[in-house]
Amino acid sequence: MKYLSFIAVLFLAGCASMGQVPKTLQQPAKLQPNPMVKELNDLKPLNGPVMTVGLYSFTDKTGQRKPAENIANLSSAVTQGAEVWVIDALLQAGEGTWFEVVERSGMDNIIRERQLIRNTRENYEKENVTPLAPMKFAGILIEGGIVGYDSNVTTGGSGAMYLGIGAATEYRVDTVTVAMRLVSVSTGRVLVSVAAEKSIASFRQGANAFKFLELGTEVLEIETGYSVNEPTNYAVREAIEAAVIELIYQGANQDLWQFKE
Repeated sequence: MKYLSFIAVLFLAGCASMGQVPKTLQQPAKLQPNPMVKELNDLKPLNGPVMTVGLYSFTDKTGQRKPAENIANLSSAVTQGAEVWVIDALLQAGEGTWFEVVERSGMDNIIRERQLIRNTRENYEKENVTPLAPMKFAGILIEGGIVGYDSNVTTGGSGAMYLGIGAATEYRVDTVTVAMRLVSVSTGRVLVSVAAEKSIASFRQGANAFKFLELGTEVLEIETGYSVNEPTNYAVREAIEAAVIELIYQGANQDLWQFKE
């Protein structure tokens, strides 16, 4: 009977602590369909020809490492390949009616491959060498990077214990910030500059019981718990997609381009 009372107290303590946590943080890593992707696809088409853009890099400028306790963690807090998400967002804008992205981050590979094609054609075609089509150049460049990673922006929790039996709940919110700008290749002028941020939520709940069953001879100790962490990469992607959307709208407000009605 006393074991049943232990379990009842443990259950009630866990429920009480859970009720004090904001509902938005109780399941922070349950990924719903990304609303930014739908908003990107639903953008009105560009009133004019598709813009050709180049992206050389979109790097981590924070220098932040993953948060860790009592150890020196050398792993980066955010992805080092964010340009993948930038290219993906640009290609999805207006279902591909806004931007045409030319490869620049892997430029060395393209040049080597073109040189290989040219040498092969010269060796085998001799007099009638098929000319290699010129590479397409970009009229505008996308610059920027991940400029902020703030840990423990919001922390909190609650717990309860009675006669060695209790439960506790903790949560933490981090924030990642990206900056993006559109630069004219012909003039070097920054046409549009935007920034966007996304919160990263972490949640942990645990329970424990500690009881002397017989004085000095037997001890009952039980621990249980779980934690949920929202993927940092998902937050970076969502912030980049929000920045691309804002970049398009700001450009329209400055009459750099227009939406097709």
